Amino acid sequence: MKQKIDKIVEKIVASYQEIGGINHIQGPNLPSQKSIMRIVNEFQSLVFPGYREDEEIDKLNIKYVVGEKITSIVRSLSPEVEKSIQYQNKLTGKNSSGVKENAEKIVCEVVSAIPEIRRMIKLDVEAAFQGDPAAKSHEEVILSYPCLEAILVHRIAHELWIREVPLIPRMMSEYIHSKTGIDIHPGATIGEYFFIDHGTGVVIGETTKIGNNVKLYQGVTLGALSVKKAEGDKKRHPTIEDNVTIYAGATILGGDTIIGEGSVVGGNVWILTSVPPHSRIYYQPEHYVYKTSHDPVSDFQI
Repeated sequence: MKQKIDKIVEKIVASYQEIGGINHIQGPNLPSQKSIMRIVNEFQSLVFPGYREDEEIDKLNIKYVVGEKITSIVRSLSPEVEKSIQYQNKLTGKNSSGVKENAEKIVCEVVSAIPEIRRMIKLDVEAAFQGDPAAKSHEEVILSYPCLEAILVHRIAHELWIREVPLIPRMMSEYIHSKTGIDIHPGATIGEYFFIDHGTGVVIGETTKIGNNVKLYQGVTLGALSVKKAEGDKKRHPTIEDNVTIYAGATILGGDTIIGEGSVVGGNVWILTSVPPHSRIYYQPEHYVYKTSHDPVSDFQI
């Protein structure tokens, strides 16, 4: 058996030489996926104290608990950011002096943004509560709505994204994507009072801009038209202005596409051009035909 295992090992190691492009051997350390997942959970605990822990939090221990979590995030996220920047610098040939200090500065800026993130998330919780008649309490929204997790992690990842941290924002967004089925690129700009009802299959692209009081339903795609790789830095995804509702399955594409303020986009529509404010866009087939099992020859049209 040992000889068989040794041969298998030799073949796999040989493949590392023969098949390049997916190896990372003797290169700079990359951010740890396990660490990033743990850090995301620590951020969630800071934003929603008392919702993510088993132990009780009260006025006597709140400063201790917050201080411990902030210290843990700074100590664990700083080296991950440092590794990300070192990786990027190697690709671009940039000098890596002062990277550790820069990483620590970035992480401190991000944790300093937590009060503002909490302000916005409170509005997102209210948007979900008011926007979903099935929601019975704010606590139910915080504890059970996947959209809230996705929006929260996006708001954290976006803070890292705007500070040009490589790798980690995407790692955060894809981690929460795998949990919730909601795919929000960390580069997307999202305003206040944002709600995604149900959420599964929602895709929000990198250069999307979303205003305030916007509501999306499941299966909505805010995406890009096919472009060349060289055009990746251009605005490729739509702009959604304030007070817009977009229903399930709608697809809105293109960097020049603007959905005007106060518009309602119906389900399963396909939009490639801008629409003016206060529009109603919907798909109207000629008719639907239903046949009952009781009378296979009877047609009902609407």
